Amino acid sequence: MDDTPDGRLRAALDALQAGYEVLDCDPDLADTAAFLAHYGHAADTVVNTLLVVAKRGPQTVAACAVLADSRLDVNGAVRRALAIPKASFAPPEQTEALTGMQLGGVAPFGLPDEVRVLVDARVLAHPRVIVGGGTRGVKLAVDPEVFRRAPRTWVVDGLAHVMES
Repeated sequence: MDDTPDGRLRAALDALQAGYEVLDCDPDLADTAAFLAHYGHAADTVVNTLLVVAKRGPQTVAACAVLADSRLDVNGAVRRALAIPKASFAPPEQTEALTGMQLGGVAPFGLPDEVRVLVDARVLAHPRVIVGGGTRGVKLAVDPEVFRRAPRTWVVDGLAHVMES
């Protein structure tokens, strides 16, 4: 088995029988704004995966998958979905340590068992979405129906709100 972040990610998608397309990405253009501007994808078809941690109580970690045109509702929808008193974004070092993936390439698949996945319901409205590929040099295009089959994954209405332009 390929134990690299992108190898674990692809193995997880293969186990879910999810078809996917590998999209090469210049690592310098992996961050959302640069990726959208350079590659011309619509913000409502690109998924950002953001790690959130409980600020108090038992250690709770969730990867939140939201469209790039949205803002994650951390202390509203996320807090309620996880039943925790307060949540915050994980710092970059913690995100990389927990996921094994590089920022700009974090995916909502192939994560450790202790990481729950929350998916904004709007993600499922598209025939295809683009997610991180485990490294900054790869993105993956997937059918979002795979989220319905993924373990430890919950689809949440209103997890994020569309940002005003």
